[in-house]
Amino acid sequence: MIRALAAILALSLLTAPIAVAAPSLDPADMPAGTWALEKSHASLVARVRHLGLSDYTLRFNSFDASYSYDPKAPEASRVEATVEAASLDTGTVAFNGKFAEEFLAATANPTIRFVSTAITRTDAGRGTMTGDLTLRGVTRPVTLDVTFNGSASMMGKDRAGFSARGVIKRSEFGSDYLLRPPLALVGDEVEIVLELEFLRK
Repeated sequence: MIRALAAILALSLLTAPIAVAAPSLDPADMPAGTWALEKSHASLVARVRHLGLSDYTLRFNSFDASYSYDPKAPEASRVEATVEAASLDTGTVAFNGKFAEEFLAATANPTIRFVSTAITRTDAGRGTMTGDLTLRGVTRPVTLDVTFNGSASMMGKDRAGFSARGVIKRSEFGSDYLLRPPLALVGDEVEIVLELEFLRK
């Protein structure tokens, strides 16, 4: 009888909802330190126009990012990110390697890099981040619109979340596969969409 009651109690504890405090949307509440990407809760996708008919969505399965943060000087934060070009996921296994090579020159340039150079706050919880993007061996400045989704201490760790979006022209990085006539099948503009969670080290 005692064992049965203990089992019921244990089951109820495991299935009970976990109370989680709402994240603070004030950047001043995010603790200072170095923050590392929580990869199991992060996504990086790219969208490009296909045949002028749809925004074909691609995903990168292997990437990393970190940033340094001081709540007294948030604009001084430095963000660094890397993406494995060969981790391109088109949704069709047979296309992944070919497209990573043709669009990204993945063998010659296996790593895509981003390093922030300026952060500007435009509104409460929103801003822009400009940085140097190196793709296919070409480095150019790009700007992302960033939303701070909040920070909180949850499950024993300090956590923070961001959403970011931006648009680049792939031709500016030397990627013209299926861009020029007579096979102008894939557009030039690429929308980048990021959903990111970080943990403080």
